[in-house]
Amino acid sequence: MLHWEDFGAANARRILLKYADTCCTFNDDIQGTAAVVLAAALCATRAAGTAMRDQTVVIHGAGTAGIGIADALRQVMIDDGLSPDEATARFYALGSKGLLTSNYPGKLRDFQIPYARPAAEIAGWQHDEDGRIGLAEVVTRTRPTMLIGTSTQPGAFSEAIVTEMAAHVARPIIMPLSNPTSHSEAQAADLIAWTGGRALIATGSPFPPVHYDGVEYQVAQANNALIFPGLGLGVTVSRARRVSDGMLAAVAAALAGLSDAATPGTAVLPPVSSLRDVSAAVAEAVARAAQAEGLSDVPLDGLPGQVRAAMWEPAYPKVEAI
Repeated sequence: MLHWEDFGAANARRILLKYADTCCTFNDDIQGTAAVVLAAALCATRAAGTAMRDQTVVIHGAGTAGIGIADALRQVMIDDGLSPDEATARFYALGSKGLLTSNYPGKLRDFQIPYARPAAEIAGWQHDEDGRIGLAEVVTRTRPTMLIGTSTQPGAFSEAIVTEMAAHVARPIIMPLSNPTSHSEAQAADLIAWTGGRALIATGSPFPPVHYDGVEYQVAQANNALIFPGLGLGVTVSRARRVSDGMLAAVAAALAGLSDAATPGTAVLPPVSSLRDVSAAVAEAVARAAQAEGLSDVPLDGLPGQVRAAMWEPAYPKVEAI
């Protein structure tokens, strides 16, 4: 399996689409990020008592990672019964020049075009002096249930924006995913305070637990390390010939099942400190999905044992001092 990332935005998606059906390959920036965010979203919507098909999603940062996330969430909405057009209409994506629209004041990349809103739809929306429709206007107009940041713009999720969002949804799902911490769209403690502890949060950078109103809130880190080691392990065990969208969806579902955020203070993802157990669960999901899709011919009898047997265990010889 070829695991790669960090190609330029104009190249990464093109390369992935060219080779995904002919090579066993995986782009972590696009697919890994999408899978771990999808897992957090699945856990969060379950905790909120809602369905993915009912979400309205604002993505601040419409690059390869942001649109990759949109694609993954959109597919689940379609699986939940929405038509492709209905699912696409649930998304509002913002690039460097504001909301993506058919008359966007800049060149749209091919992967952004499906998410561009018709110009007629936003004719009465407020533009700034540069002709952009900014995040605050989008949140006010759309009343999102889910706000995702991949913009690297620190503080973009301001108190005004977050409180506006929280005024219209019981459990706002907010994910400031940009890292390092200095680039995060918001601080976890602020999000919890501004929403009165109602927000379901996943961040890109690690944040310590937040104490608010007598509850200790664990902050989920949407770290791709929760995905790619287990993915590679599952491919190794199953000898999968490809990495399919179905395998990645199975990974997200398995990861989401490892947390129960319905309990106040519980994170929407397991901690990175439990990575070995997480990777084993992810690997099993990968192997089962590969076999179900006919991408693996390896017998998977006793799969948990096969996975554990394939995991590397650090064992160092004891060296006596001379």
